[in-house]
Amino acid sequence: MCECNKLYSALRIGIQLLVILILCIALPVCSQKDMPTDKIHIVVSILPLAEFTEKIGGDKVGVSVMIPSGASPHSYEPRPGQFTRLSKAQLYVKVGTPIEFELVWLEKILSVNQDLLLCDASQSVQFIKGDPHIWLSPKNAIIMVENIYNALIIIDPNNQIFYKKNKEQYIGELNTLNNDIANLLSKKANRQFMVFHPAWGYFASAYNLAQISVENQGKEPTAKGILHLIEQAKTDDIKVVFASPQFNTKSAEVIAKEIQGQVILIDPLEKEYMANLKKIASILDQTME
Repeated sequence: MCECNKLYSALRIGIQLLVILILCIALPVCSQKDMPTDKIHIVVSILPLAEFTEKIGGDKVGVSVMIPSGASPHSYEPRPGQFTRLSKAQLYVKVGTPIEFELVWLEKILSVNQDLLLCDASQSVQFIKGDPHIWLSPKNAIIMVENIYNALIIIDPNNQIFYKKNKEQYIGELNTLNNDIANLLSKKANRQFMVFHPAWGYFASAYNLAQISVENQGKEPTAKGILHLIEQAKTDDIKVVFASPQFNTKSAEVIAKEIQGQVILIDPLEKEYMANLKKIASILDQTME
């Protein structure tokens, strides 16, 4: 009888341990992203659009980004899990300019979810030919915020007052940002700066600056091209070559060495949009004569 009790006790403990093990294996499958939520699920192409959307939507939206930090919109390929999230989303916000990611993947993105509302954030923006980086002008950012707001109230008209208040507050902050950068850079005598990848055309246009691009139509410069850029930098007294973390900086480093300058990384795709533009304006202020 004693042996039977021991056997029963051991069996009971074994069953309890098995149940605990099964639960431990099963629980991680239900990650927070997969849990039911009352938030509106929105997917955006790039990180700056995430800030725009979150500033308007506040705690009523959950935002996923297709192109993660450090990845290039020119070459990024979505992961399977991203398509799973798209299948559950209610709104997709695209940049709306000819960036390679959207040209290649947008049709596939929309085919995943037939009920997905598409917002073109570029609507009413004046384009610079060959430059898709429209968000780098705060005035364009304001237009993009308006477009996102208009799409959001289609999905959730009951919270229009909430979204409108958030939108107007953020637009006020963007207007202040624009004025602060304009004032900071207004007295610079040398209005040119050198960049590896020509992402800053809209920023330059907004503040009467000119970007000199190391890269030419998406290609690394030739040896002759590098020599020309070195001479131009010396002529214009440029001591800094700006580069993006998404690209190889080798050519920029060669030029910087020859002009006894430095390479500084600035990211056009940083999520913290306002903080990023403030930082870049401050760097330009310190490095331009």
